[in-house]
Amino acid sequence: MSDHDDDFVGYARIAAPRLRRTAYLLCHDWHLAQDFTQSALAKLFVHWPRIQRRESPDAYARKVLLRVFLDHQRRSSSREIVTDRVAERAAPDGRPELRVTLLEALRRIPPRDRAILVLRYWEDQSIDTVADLLGVSAATVKTQSTRGLNRLRELLGAGELIES
Repeated sequence: MSDHDDDFVGYARIAAPRLRRTAYLLCHDWHLAQDFTQSALAKLFVHWPRIQRRESPDAYARKVLLRVFLDHQRRSSSREIVTDRVAERAAPDGRPELRVTLLEALRRIPPRDRAILVLRYWEDQSIDTVADLLGVSAATVKTQSTRGLNRLRELLGAGELIES
């Protein structure tokens, strides 16, 4: 193996779990999330020497993952019916039902709005970073963030958001 290959393998070992979690939040299917992650890493490998010279391979990896997800959503074959399942692991706060409810509501958000919500609030990316990743304006990210959050609130109901 070359030095570039070794560097990529090391990067992929570290980045893959994070990319898979992000992919899961986008598609709500662990197996499909693994496929998206593998596709994104394969695309990264092809261009690794060039990507490695950039400041942030993570930003590029997220961009590739998002494009893989959005491309999948555009294909008519991606219209599979997902069955209701409990998440693979419980929420860390001991309230797994809240996590399942939130994930189900997130699944009902349109793919682009879901991508914006995941990047902004799960990945904690800036508005400008999300805009760059999706190839839209910052104003579009702000508008779709607001719309997505409002839709989540509708789906969850006001009572679900208030702790008892």
